[in-house]
Formats: sequence, C-alpha cells, structure tokens
Amino acid sequence: MLTTDERERFQRQIAIQEMGVKGQCRLKRARVLIAGAGGLGSPVAIYLAVAGVGRLCIVDHDAVALSNLNRQILYGEEDIGERKADAARQTLKRLTSIVAVETVAATLTAANIEKIAAGFDVIVDALDNLSTRYVLNQAAISQGVPLIHGAVDGFEGRAMTILPGQSACLQCMHQGRIPERRVPVIGVTPAVIAGIQATETIKYLTGIGELLNGRMVLYDGLALTFEEFQVKRNPECPVCGHL
Repeated sequence: MLTTDERERFQRQIAIQEMGVKGQCRLKRARVLIAGAGGLGSPVAIYLAVAGVGRLCIVDHDAVALSNLNRQILYGEEDIGERKADAARQTLKRLTSIVAVETVAATLTAANIEKIAAGFDVIVDALDNLSTRYVLNQAAISQGVPLIHGAVDGFEGRAMTILPGQSACLQCMHQGRIPERRVPVIGVTPAVIAGIQATETIKYLTGIGELLNGRMVLYDGLALTFEEFQVKRNPECPVCGHL
C-alpha cells in the first residue's frame, strides 16, 4: 500500500494509465542491484530512487576522483577522495528518504558475485569493463534474474535487456577476449543510455511496455540517431546455452 505522502510524491507517475497505483506499489516492493556507480550508475540510481524503487543496492569499489565529475552526477567536488559507495548513499538519501539504499564497496569477482547478487529482482549493468561484465552476466543467468545492459564510448552508446532463457546474454555476443582500454566519454552519453536502462528496469518491475528483449539499441549522439538490431542467442554459449 502507498502512504498519503507517497501518493502525493508519485502522483504524476500514478496518473500514467499503464502504471497506476498497482505499478507504483510494485516499484515500492522492488529490489534492484546496480553494479557500478560511475557514469551510467549515477543517473540510473538517481532515477530509480526518485521513481520509488523500494530497495537499491549499489556496488562500487572505487573512490571519487576529479576526472569523474564530467559524467558521474552522484558526486561533487566535496566528495573527491571519498568512497563512491558512501558518497552515492549520501546523495540518494538527500533526494529521497523513502528508499532503502545499501552499498557495497567491493570489486565484483567470481568469488563474491553470487552472494552479492542474491535476492534482487533486477540487476543493472553499469560497469565499464568487459571482464567484470562477464562475471555479472554469469550471476544473472545462474540466478535467473534480468540483466539490464548498457555501455558507452564517446558520443555513442548501447542498451539491451537480457532475460535468462529468452535473450542472448553478453557471452553470446562476444567471442574471445576484447582488450580493455580507458573509454573516452562525454557526460551526456551515459545520461541517455542510463535513461534507457532505468526505463527498462521500471517497465520490467511494473510489467508494462515492450522490453529490449533480444534487441539492442545503438545511440549515436553526433548524428543523433537510434538504431536497433536483433541479437540471437548462441545455442553453444557456455553461459546460457543450456537454458
């Protein structure tokens, strides 16, 4: 049930025909894990918090640096040197007191991911390197939890929703190892992609709309275009091929 204050706070969302009180209550009961509190994780966390998602858990091992501030909008200059997990919690609690915010200041590894990722309704991939994405992908598939993927590079980005047993997973799309590099990015690009990720998360939790299931959206900020293509499952995928 929604309190009187919650009905007032979310009145514009409740007024959406597909959402209503029922959808808002679903958001209130939801548990979402956000892996990464950087350029993508910052706006994802903010928009899910202010939308009324009941419980957010943010995982990030890093500390805030000056070079983060062109895109990581959870933080300001006063947070430089602080752990991102701590600064993120403080910012989100200033925005809304009704959302339970948990943080984990750790690097996601094969050894800890199953424990960290357990018990959530959705996992958001807001990471910035493929090796850790693989670890997150494996956990989402093994636990049967949707993974909302997003990635950015300069003025370009992409997003897709992975439903275990239905969609291609990240391992399906990447054959072999891709060299890691420091990705260039302007702050507006993760804002666009994170907005899509937050939208997909809200749609899944409330059961409305059509998800990016088996579809990837590509965004080109310089040309200001969106393209979409189908992503098929690999039946030989070592992660999801058995499903």
